[in-house]
Amino acid sequence: MLTITVQGMHCQNCSRSVKEAMEKAGAVNVTVDLDKKCVTWEGGVSREQAKDIIDGQGFDAVL
Repeated sequence: MLTITVQGMHCQNCSRSVKEAMEKAGAVNVTVDLDKKCVTWEGGVSREQAKDIIDGQGFDAVL
């Protein structure tokens, strides 16, 4: 499993937009934890790709 820290997520809509974008890019078992400010996933997407995807949703992913 891969994990990346994400700043700026506050609600379920934030969570949903990140999860859907990650899944569209090929990530599986995507979990967004608003309390811990992180996203975890398996396969298909590197941490660098995840940063680009999440940043593209308007959030700040930290490698």
